[in-house]
Amino acid sequence: MTVNGKTAVVTGGSRGIGRAIVRRLATAGARVVYTYVNDPGEAPEGAEAVRADQADLGNLGAIFERVGDGLDILVNNAASADKGMIAELTADEVERAMTVNFTFPLLAVGRAIPLLRDGGRIVNISTLNTVLPAPGLALYCASKAALEQVTAVAARELGGRGITVNTVSPGATETDMLRGANPPEALAQTAAMTALQRLGRPDDVAAVVEFLVSPEAGWITGQNIRATGGLLV
Repeated sequence: MTVNGKTAVVTGGSRGIGRAIVRRLATAGARVVYTYVNDPGEAPEGAEAVRADQADLGNLGAIFERVGDGLDILVNNAASADKGMIAELTADEVERAMTVNFTFPLLAVGRAIPLLRDGGRIVNISTLNTVLPAPGLALYCASKAALEQVTAVAARELGGRGITVNTVSPGATETDMLRGANPPEALAQTAAMTALQRLGRPDDVAAVVEFLVSPEAGWITGQNIRATGGLLV
């Protein structure tokens, strides 16, 4: 599997799963442009950071002007996982969650299409919560489920050019977002419920993404790969 010489855009690439994806692609020889909101972190060799808050659709241009000479890979990873019980949600909260998790990634796919070379790759990062929902996650689940449908439609629209479009849905993965939203005892219980008896690591998910954007995955498109370690079987 090689992405050597390819050009990739990864949103939300400064930490967690996105950081692991950027690192793997850059190490494999890809040129990677990744986005961040507050702290870009230390860019790996072959990668460059651009600030782009997905709550503002005006930031789309800043991402793709860096790859105006052509694109091979788009990974829509950045997301907001704000919690809120349905009875307490406001219209502003709904709009923000849909903008960050659905509208921005959808428009990013649209911006990427004329730049993508034939045989290109798109991967949208979703969540296991679209099939394993929990109280307080209505906005997260709904917005990510909508993104999964973008994958299915885009796979049909772009297949004639050999461009594949897939979703990766991580399970419980050790990130700042996961630990900030769950007490230690809940995480221990989740690990015990997982077939592989542990929480996922960002690199576990990044490895799946690396495979899907490689030439070897050219016959896989329109799929939702649940990288959960067997949390749901």
